[in-house]
Parts: sequence; C-alpha cells; structure tokens
Amino acid sequence: RPPRSTLFPYTPLFRSGTAPHLALGAWGERVAERRYRRDGYRVLARNWRCPSGEIDLILERGGLVVFSEVKTRSSTAFGWPAEAVDRRRQARLRAAAATWIRSTGAQAGEVRFDVVSVLPGRVERLEGAF
Repeated sequence: RPPRSTLFPYTPLFRSGTAPHLALGAWGERVAERRYRRDGYRVLARNWRCPSGEIDLILERGGLVVFSEVKTRSSTAFGWPAEAVDRRRQARLRAAAATWIRSTGAQAGEVRFDVVSVLPGRVERLEGAF
C-alpha cells in the first residue's frame, strides 16, 4: 500500500492491481455523491452502464432526475476537469440517459445533466451543464 498523502486523499483506496486513475475517479464519485446527498438528492444508480456508455450518478430530487458526469483530476495542469466533457461525450450521456429512462420505465418529468468537477479540496457542480 502506498503511503498516505495529504495532497492525494484517494491514495488509501489503492489495492494491488488498481490503477491510480481508477482510484482517483472512484474517490471523486464518492465526493460528488456525498455533496448531492447533503443537498437533498436521492441516488437512483451509480456507474450505470449500457451500450451507449456509462452514467456516473443518477439522482432524483422532487421529481427532477439528474444525470451527473463526474470528472476528477489531481490538479488543473491539464485544464479544469469539466472541460473534458466535450460534445461527443455529451451525446453519449444523452443517449445513455434515454436508455436508462426507457429501461427503468421511469416517469422523468424534468431531466437535467450536470457535470461535477472534483479536485483535492474543491468540488464544483455545474447544474444544467448541457
């Protein structure tokens, strides 16, 4: 097990054979989920997969269904995390969301797509990002 670090709080998640970027991503998703729960959202699904792609978090609050893409980085050296959600990724998320709605029979009245940027010590949620 690698030593603990104050700069990288996800390091305790490393297991033999776990890639560092996967541990970082899992840590960021947990951080984002805690923030949503704190704000009154209920988690409907995590890491939901279909042929169109994967949705990190699917949440609900007051009839609103939120499809959330979580992007985690250890620094902004390569830009802000949310910048990684380009038009192609947005299209895949929309297609996956439509598949989730059809497959669950959910009565999604209002739908929103969020992007959550997670950096050590900072979380920013862009509601209605696209």
